[in-house]
Amino acid sequence: VQLQASGGGLVQAGGSLRLSCAASGSIFSINYMAWYRRAPGKERELVAYITSGGSMSYADSVKGRFTISRNNAMNTVYLQMNSLKPEDTAVYYCNVFKAGAGQFWGQGTLVTVSS
Repeated sequence: VQLQASGGGLVQAGGSLRLSCAASGSIFSINYMAWYRRAPGKERELVAYITSGGSMSYADSVKGRFTISRNNAMNTVYLQMNSLKPEDTAVYYCNVFKAGAGQFWGQGTLVTVSS
């Protein structure tokens, strides 16, 4: 599975960005798609995930501000980020878990939120 993330950039606090991640290759049996982030000097953290059944989960720090979604084919995952804060500044990575194959990672896209 290959993952291509896009949509990062520079935005002012309070603004919005939408990240996209397109999966290609052997995409059948993907169980979930997720977004992680790594802020400068911090550990990587799970931001949100969505399962093949449509269940979603969010980190407490982004609840009510971020929305994860996917297309029906489970080959594209999105992260709509609203009311962005400087502490959301990080490299965001898309991630998928595929039954029988494990986890796959995208290359990361930088989100910078200025105060």
